Amino acid sequence: MYRLSFLLMLFFSHIGAQDSTTIKKILAFQEELNKEFASEEKSPLTPKDFKTFKELDFFDVDTSYSILAKFIRTPYETPFIMKTTTNREPVYVKYGEAHFVLQEKEWILNIYQSQGLKTQPEYEDYLFLPFTDLSNGETSYGGGRFIDLKIPEDDMILIDFNTAYNPYCAYSARYSCPIPPEENHLELEIPVGVKKYNKQEANK
Repeated sequence: MYRLSFLLMLFFSHIGAQDSTTIKKILAFQEELNKEFASEEKSPLTPKDFKTFKELDFFDVDTSYSILAKFIRTPYETPFIMKTTTNREPVYVKYGEAHFVLQEKEWILNIYQSQGLKTQPEYEDYLFLPFTDLSNGETSYGGGRFIDLKIPEDDMILIDFNTAYNPYCAYSARYSCPIPPEENHLELEIPVGVKKYNKQEANK
């Protein structure tokens, strides 16, 4: 009995340690994003909004939306032009698929690689996950959100929806932003990550 209790304690302490590490990474992501928006050189905010900006509005952190997904490489995809909010025509290729279970249902999201960015050394392992969900237009930005990823070393990839962020178009009309492909729509709410931009909340 004592041995069972001891093993259970080790198990839950291990889970707790994992959650703690995940939360630290999410909070670091939020801090870094706020720094970017507070930087006059990097901020996508309009000059008027920048003057009063304090911080972005995030959903509460929920580690159940930090998901280790099965990664399936799709090496023979044809490059395509991803639609944007303007007439800009960036070329992407479907690099792979993320297969995962969320709220007791199986989902698949396509993961893309920018053919323009991959020629730059700092982006050679960069992958792009744009998606939409049922929170769009309500509590999150209507045009969907993005997650930055890196090429995984094996057949698993971490999809942390807590790090979902808004395209720059959510903050200023001067930007051209990719529109998430229809196949990357999730028929459920993703109540984590960056919320819909609200000037009053951001300026508090």
